[in-house]
Amino acid sequence: MRAGGDELPARFFGVTRMLGKKDDDYKRELRALQIELVKLQRDLIESEARVLVIFEGRDGAGKDSTIKNVIEHMSPRETRIFAPPKPSDRELRQWYFHRFVVQLPLGGEFVFFNRSWYNRAGVERVMGFCTEKEVEEFFDTVNDFESLLVRSRLALRKYYLDISHKEQKKRLLSRQKDPLKTWKNSPIDAAALKKWHAYTKARDEMFQRTSHPLGPWRIVKADDKKLARLELMRDLLDSFPYSGKKKSLVRPDPDSVFLWSPGIEKDKLAR
Repeated sequence: MRAGGDELPARFFGVTRMLGKKDDDYKRELRALQIELVKLQRDLIESEARVLVIFEGRDGAGKDSTIKNVIEHMSPRETRIFAPPKPSDRELRQWYFHRFVVQLPLGGEFVFFNRSWYNRAGVERVMGFCTEKEVEEFFDTVNDFESLLVRSRLALRKYYLDISHKEQKKRLLSRQKDPLKTWKNSPIDAAALKKWHAYTKARDEMFQRTSHPLGPWRIVKADDKKLARLELMRDLLDSFPYSGKKKSLVRPDPDSVFLWSPGIEKDKLAR
């Protein structure tokens, strides 16, 4: 960004991606992309579009901080976050998708799910909070459910933040030492490291069975938190048409964020 201005030359982004980001560079890029998000939301509000962005990933993948940066300057009236808590006894007796349906966006709303119905394919399955029959019922219905939403003119984006075992261990240990993050600590964290391979297997099957034409999985390499945030924002912005869009600014790096495809697990995902 030039002094006193909001616009960054396109070449700036390619250079900083290769050389790594200093804090000032990161803040300038972040601000430029947040301005684009404000433009996007203005158009979506005017057209009464309904947008749902799902964030999934292992514990410590950076979902909370990424969402925080994405929504920082968005309209609080038309922006919501839903982080599903442990289901109540009543919710356990409902149709599985019911508690998520009531949180879906209204016209003009931008809603972020910090975890979602995909708990059934991940943490619930790995931790034994549901039966294999319930998992199969989920896989049998989720693609049709999402397709119904998209055909009803809901814009759906599904992101998975992918981190390495080494990085997850580092972040979860850091949580234990940081008094400002103690609220994040739970028995699930300890199990996350011990059950790394079980989560990997569950993740791979989830991609294989739930990435479909109307709801593809978008994978973000997230060992570098700052880079992951910026590239996710670029990809999100790039996926929508809106007025005043700076196309060169929002072009994502295909090595940092990409669509899932068969066989990709061996080459691009954390094992």
